[in-house]
Amino acid sequence: MTGPFRLLPGPAGDLWTYASATPPGSPHGGHVVLCHDLPRAKGSAHDVALTYPALADRLTRETGWRVVTATLRGAGDSTGDFSAQGWLDDLHLVTETEVPADAPRWLVGFGFGGVLALHVASLDERVAGVACLGTPATLDVLTGAPDTLVERCLGTGVISTPGFPTTPETWAKELSILHPTEDAALLKGRPLLVVHGADDPDIPTDEAQALAAAATGPTELRVVLGAGHWLRADPRVIAILVGWLERRR
Repeated sequence: MTGPFRLLPGPAGDLWTYASATPPGSPHGGHVVLCHDLPRAKGSAHDVALTYPALADRLTRETGWRVVTATLRGAGDSTGDFSAQGWLDDLHLVTETEVPADAPRWLVGFGFGGVLALHVASLDERVAGVACLGTPATLDVLTGAPDTLVERCLGTGVISTPGFPTTPETWAKELSILHPTEDAALLKGRPLLVVHGADDPDIPTDEAQALAAAATGPTELRVVLGAGHWLRADPRVIAILVGWLERRR
């Protein structure tokens, strides 16, 4: 790793962030913020963002862009417990702290991280564009059964505090502010990249098509044959992302 890890004090505890070091003399295209997915597998909260610093370094080497990533509350070694509003607050804190106030920023989100990226972009015109990888068009699966979602989060480890949340229904209602297709429309001409695995067992391809169709600006939809949901590990997907960023310079 060439860039520093940093412990960023947040409203619900400390967040681990990582910023790549831009090579001297490289063409600096801007600032990229990476956002990881909500983990699915049992006990996977610690590992969900483990490889993102390496991805940040690779994107910087190949594009010259400065790339920041963070482990959101409840994941990795960051303290706190997952909630939709909490992760939005964390992403906002990272962008405001790690990106100069007047600088354009590009948001890249995997899975649920793409949902957060779209929502942040819909509210902040400094976001120059968004890349969504394996991102759902709706959150019906998450919002329909609060107790099931709590059980999933306890199993993965993004919730670890006994008795949290106090009221699962209220906690789950925080997801109701997130509407990926509506937020894609609110990009208002800014670029959107949508990448999806053709064999994603969790999110059907038509949800990626719905996101792309909702966007009003330059949009690229790439469906990767044979790919599942965890696109971070697919070199073809990373090559698509690198190419998209390079064309934005």
